[in-house]
Amino acid sequence: MNAPVFRFAPSPNGEMHLGHAFSALVNAGMAVQTGGRLLLRIEDIDVIRCTPDFEAGIHRDLAWLGVAYECPVRRQSEHFDDYRAVLDRLIADDLVYPSFLSRGAVRAVISEQEAGGTAWPRDPDGAPLHPPMERFLSQAERGRRIAAGEPFAWRLDVDKAYARVGKALDWTEWTDETMTATRRETAAPQAWGDVIMARKEAPTTYHLSVVVDDALQGITHVVRGRDLFHATSIQRLLQELLGLPQPTYFHHRLILDAEGRKLSKSFRDTGLKALRDLGRTPADIRDMLGF
Repeated sequence: MNAPVFRFAPSPNGEMHLGHAFSALVNAGMAVQTGGRLLLRIEDIDVIRCTPDFEAGIHRDLAWLGVAYECPVRRQSEHFDDYRAVLDRLIADDLVYPSFLSRGAVRAVISEQEAGGTAWPRDPDGAPLHPPMERFLSQAERGRRIAAGEPFAWRLDVDKAYARVGKALDWTEWTDETMTATRRETAAPQAWGDVIMARKEAPTTYHLSVVVDDALQGITHVVRGRDLFHATSIQRLLQELLGLPQPTYFHHRLILDAEGRKLSKSFRDTGLKALRDLGRTPADIRDMLGF
């Protein structure tokens, strides 16, 4: 039987903070507990905000914490061809469509609807769902607008995709990091509406790249924050559509600030570099995180 494979997958768009440290340490601990492997993935598809300096900081902070991972490290910006190939499959299967509406146009559609007294549906993160009218553009109209150079994004037709799967989706979720019990969770991908699969400036987005990477790297256990629990529904849908293996999931608790907010890379008081500069030790960090 192959050893379990875990991954820690930060984005190098800011300094790592206590929340990242918690996730890295939980992944590392679960890997040790199961006799498994821990991989590091650099999720840098946002080539504007992600920088080499922030990436170097990730390696430095993990070494300081004592979190060991296997090499080579997968860097998403080096694998755009992998994501483009999968996007091309979705295009060929008519499961995605070009979306031309600008953010301003979307806001106008939603404002008009809500001005009439009808509440616009929101996704699990509270953002309004994308208006679905572009699903019904003819192929000729889509081709004409693409040929004319109109900017667009590829959106997943979530209703068509769910119908194509033809069955209810679920996944196995560990109840905590002791890995003593699991439960089944029901996926609800329609709650997200027609999510973006790729943009003009990048041939992928988070949902698409993460399922491709998890499959290519043989990830068996996805351990990440509770804020990504609902995103698993879209990822399970993509795994079924693409015939990719299904990992087991654990969505751990979030580390919050004094006001009860999720930590942000913009708050330096919880940044690992800032804490290290103040003389904090890795043992101090573990104590702060409840290990």
